[in-house]
Amino acid sequence: MAKISVIGSGGWGIALTILLHKNGHDLTIWSFDKKEAEELKKTRQNKTKLPNILLPEDVKVTDDLKEAVDDKDILILAVPSKAIRSVSKSLKNIIKDNQIIVNVAKGLEEDTLETMTDIIEEKLKDKNPKVAVLSGPSHAEEVGRGIPTTCVVSAHNKELTLYLQNVFMNPSFRVYTSPDMLGVEIGGALKNVIALAAGIADGLNYGDNTKAALITRGIKEISSLGVAMGGEQSTFYGLTGLGDLIVTCASMHSRNRRAGILLGQGKTLDEAIKEVNMVVEGIYSAKSALMAAKKYNVEIPIIEQVNAVLFENKNAAEAVNELMIRDKKLEIQSWW
Repeated sequence: MAKISVIGSGGWGIALTILLHKNGHDLTIWSFDKKEAEELKKTRQNKTKLPNILLPEDVKVTDDLKEAVDDKDILILAVPSKAIRSVSKSLKNIIKDNQIIVNVAKGLEEDTLETMTDIIEEKLKDKNPKVAVLSGPSHAEEVGRGIPTTCVVSAHNKELTLYLQNVFMNPSFRVYTSPDMLGVEIGGALKNVIALAAGIADGLNYGDNTKAALITRGIKEISSLGVAMGGEQSTFYGLTGLGDLIVTCASMHSRNRRAGILLGQGKTLDEAIKEVNMVVEGIYSAKSALMAAKKYNVEIPIIEQVNAVLFENKNAAEAVNELMIRDKKLEIQSWW
């Protein structure tokens, strides 16, 4: 049994807390909001982010970060990607040396193009933390109910990766391992941008043909950019690339797809974010992906058009039309 703290009480934080409790571990969950923490203590659920899924009574709830961190074997960072830097800074003086930290946020930081684990290691380097990432096609709404799910865990060394595989794995949550930590994180971040595109197509009332095209050409963009950034191509055709892309483009659990649908229906970005009422990670990753593509000279036409719709008020139907009338291309460059 491990003593584990989940830092973040949104839907994914709640779902992972329930999962790890089922595995026999000692769980604490931290909320940055005192009012939310009090509500969790009373009702044992996050009614906004993950309603009707209850925390076990013996899970400790706190809004005191030091209390959450003290004496823990493992910290799970389940905060939005935009909060990883600030939370890591807050952890600096309270974690122990060689602390195991598992990041479950998906994103690339705007401007720096750093992954979430890059940021964690940078901010906490004096403590020499053992950092890992857990990612894959895993909606909190399903994991919290014990619906069969598969994910990937990756760390800098095999020993830690295998240890964490055992910590998380159970009959309803199968965990694979990967040595490609960078690729796992890039795939998790970029799929959210393509999911926005898939949602936009749904909002325009396009069909299955369009969705299939976006998924297929989307994974091409993800893998091309991911490999240029240092990831392994095979990673992007596995669970944390293609697998996560499929579930995020197809499911109404996906906040990115839901935001895209609203954009396709003509809502503004602000209106879409307000209606989804959760962090839409793809909005932040879209800018980062565009910056990375320019840096590494990689063509990403779908992601470019998503950026234009998000930040340049481009008409969504016009964006799709521009994708369709681009110059003729070979599907696979090695042909002929």
